[in-house]
Amino acid sequence: MNKSSLIKELFSNIKTTGAVTFSSKYLVNKMLSFASFKGAKVIVELGGGDGSITRGIIERMDKDSTLLVFEISEAFCNNLRKQFPQKNVKIICDSAGNMDTYLNGEGADLILSSLPFSLIPKEARMEIYKKSRSNLKESGYFIQICYSYLLKFQFANYFQSIRTAFTLRNFPPAFIMICN
Repeated sequence: MNKSSLIKELFSNIKTTGAVTFSSKYLVNKMLSFASFKGAKVIVELGGGDGSITRGIIERMDKDSTLLVFEISEAFCNNLRKQFPQKNVKIICDSAGNMDTYLNGEGADLILSSLPFSLIPKEARMEIYKKSRSNLKESGYFIQICYSYLLKFQFANYFQSIRTAFTLRNFPPAFIMICN
């Protein structure tokens, strides 16, 4: 899938992609700088999109780690499978709300998300928050890129500790929520 096809998919499904452009390399690097990949065996990405965050995760994760990438767009999933054929990278074309089905009781060390929570219906959003918390190891981190600081108050219902970072070096500027 070429870049113009990815952009067409981005705009034709704005309610599920929740973005007007893909995450900048600077935003991806800043987000991933808050994650400790050393020793993280199970990593989950929510919203694989064009693969920019996926690529950054793969570059940083241990060789014996497993990455589960959740994406609901079939077109994005097909593109991700072509980009990342590694055996330890699982592209899952399903809702993040079903993550427990794929984790099989194994807790995630990291959950990295770019889901557009502001656009996801409340019931589905709350289910993803709940599943993220219950499938995250006690020492694990949930790290979210978002465009509204107000989401911090929703995350507070599920996570005890929330730190925030902000970057202007993305369009649009973005917040990063680091939760555990």
